[in-house]
Amino acid sequence: MKRLRKLRSERLIPPHAPGMRIGLFGGTFDPPHMAHLGASLLAMKRLKLDRVWWLVTPGNPLKNTRGLAPLQQRIAAAKALTHHPRIDVTGLEAIINTRYTYDTISWLKARCPRVRFVWIMGADNLRSFHRWQNWRGIAKLVPIVVVDRLGPSLYAAASAAGQALSRARIPENDAVTLPDRKAPAWAFLHGLKSALSSTALRALRRKDGPEPPTRPDSAKTSDAKSKKTSKSKSKSKDTAKSAAKKGKSKARRRQSKAGKAAAAKTGRNGKKSKTCNKSGKKRAK
Repeated sequence: MKRLRKLRSERLIPPHAPGMRIGLFGGTFDPPHMAHLGASLLAMKRLKLDRVWWLVTPGNPLKNTRGLAPLQQRIAAAKALTHHPRIDVTGLEAIINTRYTYDTISWLKARCPRVRFVWIMGADNLRSFHRWQNWRGIAKLVPIVVVDRLGPSLYAAASAAGQALSRARIPENDAVTLPDRKAPAWAFLHGLKSALSSTALRALRRKDGPEPPTRPDSAKTSDAKSKKTSKSKSKSKDTAKSAAKKGKSKARRRQSKAGKAAAAKTGRNGKKSKTCNKSGKKRAK
């Protein structure tokens, strides 16, 4: 029976080997977005990680899970988004029945004792890290890498957890050594500035419904406005062209009239000069 349980747990764990540097990235991923992928790739590059495991949790104890998408749906969405040979998506927490991060990491370390794990989190999570169950224990289990976010990065390091773990912080230039360090140790990575948020996307999903339109109403109204403005612009261009044509035709008419008048005038003057010449000749005789 114990052997069967061991085999099942080994199947649950993504590919690994002794000495590998693996990042653990946990969350509800409802929905997963490009900022999640960007944080994973940044940590993979800067820390020279062999793999990154996305731990899709059944629910976050600190957040309202009402309206949360089903676990399998979130796992499928995360796999579709990542599509990376070195990123593994797993929902093992639901199977091993762990609710808190500390218990999940402890379970993994017990079964992969020679793997060098690093916990990956966003700067927004560091801000509320002191509210996590046994957060100090987590910091003692594995090194932590914090990826900056647009907004929270400004005050994340000054949070309660950031101040409590300030002595364990290493310079960003030494972040590559983080998987080899003994916990507690953490580093802050800059370079990723994204305003994307799963909370905001969930709120948008609730507002628009499960199948939001591909183009929002605002875009349609803006398109309608742009069409109206383009029509009015084309009309104004047409009226301007017609006015210009009318003006040119009027100018031509005026020029032709002036030319005719001038020709008539010169004709009259010529006749007068001829009569004058004739009268002069008669007088001379």
